[in-house]
Amino acid sequence: MNQDLFRQIPQLNDLLSLASVAALEDQWSRGEIVAALRDQLDVVRASLKAGHDLPDFASESFVRAIEAAMQDRRQLNLRPIINGTGIIIHTNLGRAPLAPSALQAIDASARGYTNIEFDLNNGKRGSRYDHIRDLLRDLTGAEDAVVVNNCAAAVTVAMATFARAREVIVSRGELVEIGGSFRVPDVISQNGARLVEVGTTNKTHLADYEKAITNNTAAILRTHTSNYQLVGFTAKPAMADLADFAHSQGVLLIEDLGSGTLVDLSPYGVGNEPTVGDSIKAGADLVTFSGDKLLGGPQAGIIVGKASLIAALRKTPLLRAMRIDKLSLAALEATLRLYQEPFQPEKEVPVLSMLTAQPAALEPVAVELADALSRIQAVTATVHPSMGEAGGGSLPGVELPSFCVALSIGKLNPQETISALREGDPAIIGRIVKNDAILDVRTLMPGDIARIASSVEAIQSS
Repeated sequence: MNQDLFRQIPQLNDLLSLASVAALEDQWSRGEIVAALRDQLDVVRASLKAGHDLPDFASESFVRAIEAAMQDRRQLNLRPIINGTGIIIHTNLGRAPLAPSALQAIDASARGYTNIEFDLNNGKRGSRYDHIRDLLRDLTGAEDAVVVNNCAAAVTVAMATFARAREVIVSRGELVEIGGSFRVPDVISQNGARLVEVGTTNKTHLADYEKAITNNTAAILRTHTSNYQLVGFTAKPAMADLADFAHSQGVLLIEDLGSGTLVDLSPYGVGNEPTVGDSIKAGADLVTFSGDKLLGGPQAGIIVGKASLIAALRKTPLLRAMRIDKLSLAALEATLRLYQEPFQPEKEVPVLSMLTAQPAALEPVAVELADALSRIQAVTATVHPSMGEAGGGSLPGVELPSFCVALSIGKLNPQETISALREGDPAIIGRIVKNDAILDVRTLMPGDIARIASSVEAIQSS
């Protein structure tokens, strides 16, 4: 290593005084230029260690490198991507893509002021929760509803309001952990309640609840295991029987449905998920569920149930800390309206459209993608059957027959292909199956095929 070359690297202030670098201040802040120069000097040092020569610091290529670095720094960290994984409610990719009407509602609300907490009829302060109350009552059959910023918050608010310093009974088979290490036992204990476990991992009977009831019992919490599946020698009380028992003992029955759905998906061959309406009809006093999973809307935690209980939730101070923002509320309202007649949510809500798409409809999409990619020099693309899934802790064990395109770009191996797609513009997320780099078409959005082809062509020509 030639130490003399390292000593010839200019000082930062000397570089800033160069006319070509100083001229950058017409378009860039001095702080941006300084940061980019430091990064570029690190590149130069690494280059020297690899045995290369010093660059010409006054050259146009050096200045262009600084500009490119500053352009990269100005890019938004949160970027749109193309989901080619076949996993519909992909937590790492932002879960549910929104319907066009929800996007329009966000745009309209973001551009100016809204009546989020203003009653246009009387000119007085209103409630943000009233905007979706009637919709949720109509769609679930519940007496009332309130919305917070996510489902974990919904369970937290319910426990803090109704079970503080009292007991909550939960079946051992339902003491689940969801994303981010959010555990049912923790949310109960952290809100001042005492967890009472009943039954076993695989079987819990009504008699187990009967033995656990005391004068200090506030609620039975039924947790729908929407993120895993317990099969085989299992048993649990029917929801209606558990509701009758809870009410005979004067305690609440709260159900956390987790992913939650408003429509029966079984006619489409997509599992046997209970609907929110089913739980209300069976006698649950409160039901909590997510807005950004099977509902197909924005991140939100929805609580529906008895009017007196919802009224109490609205008064708890914790609700303000968990409240939903105006953009999410606008998107949620627009999404919920797609569940009303004459709309067809399975066609107009992207998550439901993807979930219910049949293989016969997906194969032509895969053929179209393969044809578009095959027209690119040194790219091969072939169509294969594949399996997708709901994702996002929803519909565990349910596989969704689909079609994918296995592609090869030049001399890149499958892992290099997946990396190149991910690092391209737009970023494309695929996966490796049986040593093939694949893109599952179930999760592609309108216009994605052209964008994929453009990105792959840029990768091949680079």
